[in-house]
Amino acid sequence: MAIKVHEADYQDRAGAILLLRDLPNVFPRMQHVWADQGYTGKLGAEISKHLGWTLEIVKHPWSGRQGTWAPKDAPPRMVEVPAGFVVLKRRWVVERTFAWIGKSRRMSKDYEALPETSENLVYEVMIRLMVKRLAKIVT
Repeated sequence: MAIKVHEADYQDRAGAILLLRDLPNVFPRMQHVWADQGYTGKLGAEISKHLGWTLEIVKHPWSGRQGTWAPKDAPPRMVEVPAGFVVLKRRWVVERTFAWIGKSRRMSKDYEALPETSENLVYEVMIRLMVKRLAKIVT
C-alpha cells in the first residue's frame, strides 16, 4: 500500500477520505470506522457513499448538552461534567497501540527521513509483538 502524504495545511477531515479510499482492497471485510470529534461533518456521508462503511464519531457523553435550550418556566437541563481524565469509548484501542509501538526504542521518536521506513518499522514492531504473543500461546 502506498503512503499518502499531503501538505500540512490540508485538513485531516479532507485527507481522511483520500487515505481510506484504497483500504477496501486491503481490508475487504472492513465495515465500520471510529473517529474522534475532529472528523464530524460530511465525512460520514462520504465514507458511506464511496466505501459502503459506517462512521461512528466518538464523543464525550456530555457533548452538546452543556448549554441546551429549555422552555421559559422549566429549569435548564445541565449535565454534570466530570473533573479530570475521562476514557472515551474505543479511544483506548488507538492509544494502547501507539503505546505498544512507542515501547520499541527505534519508534520512540520520529528519526526516519522516509515515510516508507517508518511504515516498515511499524510493521516490524507489530509482527514482533504478535510473534511474542503467539509463542506464549504455543508453549
